[in-house]
Amino acid sequence: MSTKPKIKELLNETGCAHNTSKKIACNAPTPGATTGGCAFEGAQISLFPYADAAHLVHGPMTCIASSWETRATKTRWAGRDLTQMGFTTDISLNDVVFSGEEKLTKAIDYIMENYSPEAVFVYSTCVTAMIGDDIDLICKQAAEKHKVPMVPVHAPGFVGGKNLGSRLGGEAALRNLIGTKEPEKTTPFDINLIGEYNVTGDMWQYSHLLDELGIRVLSTLSGDGRVADIRTAHRAKLNVIVCAKSLISLTRKMEERFGIPSISLSFYGKRDTSNSLLQIAKALGDADLIARTEAVIAREEAKLEAKLKPYMQVFAGKKAVLNTGGNKSWAIASALQDLGIEVVATAVKKATETDREKAREYLGEDGVLMMNPGAEQAKLIDERGAHLLLAGGRSLYTAIKKGIAFADVNQEKKKSYGAYDGLLNLAEDLKNALENPAFKLVARRAPWEK
Repeated sequence: MSTKPKIKELLNETGCAHNTSKKIACNAPTPGATTGGCAFEGAQISLFPYADAAHLVHGPMTCIASSWETRATKTRWAGRDLTQMGFTTDISLNDVVFSGEEKLTKAIDYIMENYSPEAVFVYSTCVTAMIGDDIDLICKQAAEKHKVPMVPVHAPGFVGGKNLGSRLGGEAALRNLIGTKEPEKTTPFDINLIGEYNVTGDMWQYSHLLDELGIRVLSTLSGDGRVADIRTAHRAKLNVIVCAKSLISLTRKMEERFGIPSISLSFYGKRDTSNSLLQIAKALGDADLIARTEAVIAREEAKLEAKLKPYMQVFAGKKAVLNTGGNKSWAIASALQDLGIEVVATAVKKATETDREKAREYLGEDGVLMMNPGAEQAKLIDERGAHLLLAGGRSLYTAIKKGIAFADVNQEKKKSYGAYDGLLNLAEDLKNALENPAFKLVARRAPWEK
């Protein structure tokens, strides 16, 4: 039986509230448009943090090169971190003519012999999908031979963008891993973290609070995750979608198959972190747990407010433009508002409809939702008198040109801005950026220029 997901069903996700009222399908691809990443990259983002699995790209060398190490997804895996290894079948013109299936089989055998992973994820790409290589059959044969899961991931780039690719990654995990193993034990407070990739250690900023409350993270998809754990995910009491609404298809199907309810939340900023902890406790439905959670929130907020006092004077009256993607369009806006910074505009080009609605909620009617941030952000900095630009590295030059402070908050960032301690990291970085004279100096003309 083919493990290929039906793209049309994923595009028309019933779990998306806006989908019934819009004629255009959710995450529908635009022909010829590749800006912002393809489905293959989205699938890798969803699954790549599994450090105990090998990630084998069945396609040309350029496919693995374009997606290599795009995010600093940290792990505490004690064995060899296979996310530091790049595996590809390096499909050539000869393979296009005569098929790359034999090369794929040999690649899997080589990986198992030399690296002994807990699973192998095999990613189809545009080329191998078009020539019709049967990765389902190859994975089935390899799983029987090596006795470990072989997961075919059907996410060739031409089917759509990164959001759809994330859904396809979730589909691969659901069809091949989730529900294939029983946990050694269960607790009344077992949860799955879905869409938490632990970029720069974001998950570790709040996981210790969950541990303190007795809430056990049974599995993650996929930050600091383990293949053995995601196989037991069907026994969790609650699925917690951390920002990534693209994986709502996965949680909906897990509720239908296994009866696991889900909630969606964010761990950026003080308000959202506190609300998220309380939402989890309430969803688990234990009165004592709720009371203990409220006490932990009060303690952590008091500690945070005391540490933030020196920064609040620096941020008084400051305005920011936010140019990032997906859920961060509103999640980081919330964190900035917690610091007393007014967010005058945020980019929503790569966001889902739900993300755009939340961005509007956080920014209010006066805030600008940028659909073309590359063209709009410079103009808005002037019009709104912004003091800060928070974006990816490519926007640094806009900040230099306008002579305002800049902070990198995209996936290439070096520090975690998640939860309470992460908000302190963000405050420190923004303070340093605002007080750094370089941004104003580099915008000045040379003395000999008129």
